[in-house]
Amino acid sequence: MLELAELTMLLREGTKLPDDLKLAIEEFREDWNLIRSGDAHWLDKKIRRLRWHLLWIDEGSLRSGVGKTSQEAIAGALKLALRHVSARFNAAEVEHIELKQYPWFFIAKVRVHPYQIQQSAVLCAANESACLPMSLPAELIASTKITFVPVAL
Repeated sequence: MLELAELTMLLREGTKLPDDLKLAIEEFREDWNLIRSGDAHWLDKKIRRLRWHLLWIDEGSLRSGVGKTSQEAIAGALKLALRHVSARFNAAEVEHIELKQYPWFFIAKVRVHPYQIQQSAVLCAANESACLPMSLPAELIASTKITFVPVAL
């Protein structure tokens, strides 16, 4: 098993990816796989080259775990953190790991940030009724005129 560390990327099982994207993955647990290939920055560059998007819009989830070894404690905390990642997100990154060693066990705190890998640059809300563009096209910005109307108080 891959050693769990900060900047480790995870991918939800069954996530649709660009056809030309080849990732080295390893099964983790509970429908999540570890991406052995690289971190979020690396993955973002690969995905953008294929004209897909890696979106990050949510706060992370911080959870704790206990184990006989540091990796057991980290894996336990990561498992709990991934349970709190919304089903609408299909990837996550281990942003931070805090580890404390005691004579007979380890305690780990793990912060995970959810990501969305998708083809569209438009991120739809959870109920799919509202879509938010990630950026405005340059021609729309150039053609927009702002008019200020004085208001009497």
